[in-house]
Amino acid sequence: MCGISAMILADQGASACPDLFESLGLLQHRGQDAAGIVTSGPKGRLYQCKGNGMVRDVFNESQLSGLIGSLGAGHVRYPTAGSSSLSEAQPFYVNSPYGIVFAHNGNLTNADELRVYLDKIAHRHINTDSDSELLLNILANNLQKTGKFRINEEDIFTAIKDLHSQVRGGYACVAMVAGYGIIGIRDPHGIRPLIMGRRKNPAGYDYMFASESIVLDSLGFTDYEDVKPGEAIIITQGGNVSRRQLVVADKITPCIFEYVYFARQDSIMDGISVYKARLSMGEALADQVTRSLGKDMDIDVVIPVPDTSRVAALQLSRKINIVYREGFNKNRYVGRTFIMPGQQTRRKNVRRKLNAMALEFHGKNVLLVDDSIVRGTTSKEIIQMARDAGAKKVYFASCAPPIKYPNVYGIDMPTRQELVAHERNVDQVAEEIGADKVIFQDLDDLVQSVRRFNPVIEAFDTSVFDMCYVTGDVDDKYMAKLEGVRSEGSKARLSIDSDSVGLYNSFYSKQ
Repeated sequence: MCGISAMILADQGASACPDLFESLGLLQHRGQDAAGIVTSGPKGRLYQCKGNGMVRDVFNESQLSGLIGSLGAGHVRYPTAGSSSLSEAQPFYVNSPYGIVFAHNGNLTNADELRVYLDKIAHRHINTDSDSELLLNILANNLQKTGKFRINEEDIFTAIKDLHSQVRGGYACVAMVAGYGIIGIRDPHGIRPLIMGRRKNPAGYDYMFASESIVLDSLGFTDYEDVKPGEAIIITQGGNVSRRQLVVADKITPCIFEYVYFARQDSIMDGISVYKARLSMGEALADQVTRSLGKDMDIDVVIPVPDTSRVAALQLSRKINIVYREGFNKNRYVGRTFIMPGQQTRRKNVRRKLNAMALEFHGKNVLLVDDSIVRGTTSKEIIQMARDAGAKKVYFASCAPPIKYPNVYGIDMPTRQELVAHERNVDQVAEEIGADKVIFQDLDDLVQSVRRFNPVIEAFDTSVFDMCYVTGDVDDKYMAKLEGVRSEGSKARLSIDSDSVGLYNSFYSKQ
């Protein structure tokens, strides 16, 4: 999962960099592995700064002042395919044709096929293991076929339509053509989110694409709307906006895990408030808790695992009429453990991130509420912390159903064997993580909790719960290869490859 943004200002003498920098800070929760910005200045010259680390670590005032130009693109990375090497920090860039900058959120399921095509037929060199580089080169190759000295909107729409027919998976992308404009692209199933907004100023309208609406809202953009699944939008210097529905899929399936965990609660995606969806999840989970523990449940207090589950836990406590308390104090300067690379790193950081307050636990039967249980690593540590703080019983409620299968559309979930709920029933999961009882959300209830706010969306990508992969190309062979790449041991080996030459990317590294 990554965060992407791109903007173009009406005043061509102004700088897009400050807003792009702010946008990446607002999207930091979507990726903490790397960050980057590329801008386009006078005569189409490109300026860039990127590297591994948090947004605040990659950029300083001097570097930001050097990012010249009224249009640009930004990216925060959480690696889903490839490694965590410096050469894979985005946005990516190819100089031919036309100078294209590209940032991508998602994952392709036919990356191997595309790599062969680009090598043997298109004769384009791929320098990293990132599928984002494949997407960029597919787009570049399609534009190259025009053979034109200068391209227009029609050429770009044709190239993107061809791209949709060539690639499979979940992808939301922003692109910038040097000195020309910015482009927003979303996969036909709408698995990954992308929002567009505009902002009025004396020179005209500024435009921006971002992964979440909170970016646009915070930066003063109004009139924002979702880029439709299968739609492409081109915004040129001068403020001309062209949009076209290029592909219509049989089924629109936004990723439901965006609403469960990844997105900020103050975002709105596909017309659905993440905050309202989580309130609704809490209500549905309350019913599940009552069914599981009975109306005479012995819970003394409901405590959320901060931060994502707070809203749901609050609504749950209200519905079952049991007091809600904040029992964990969070260190906000430690990253989200789920998106941290390496199991050992995650274990260490759970206790660095959270501290249990004995005042709320001692001598009580507690119901802990979390957004989900993935590996079980975090949950197990948190339950032990509650017991160490004096809890008599620890029940654990998950806003999501049991996660039994990997995600292949942009969330770097572990292998099936590393998922605590894979081939375990609820009681076995409880035993594994040390809870007195585990209560999972029902899948139908979860879907309805989100869908009720936009009935037009008939389905969601719920593949991590039910193994229904909407692209239809995920078989045992693909899964075995994916799990070989995603295993903890494999990632440890890949992380060594941090000195790969970034032919398309000059990157910042701390000296």
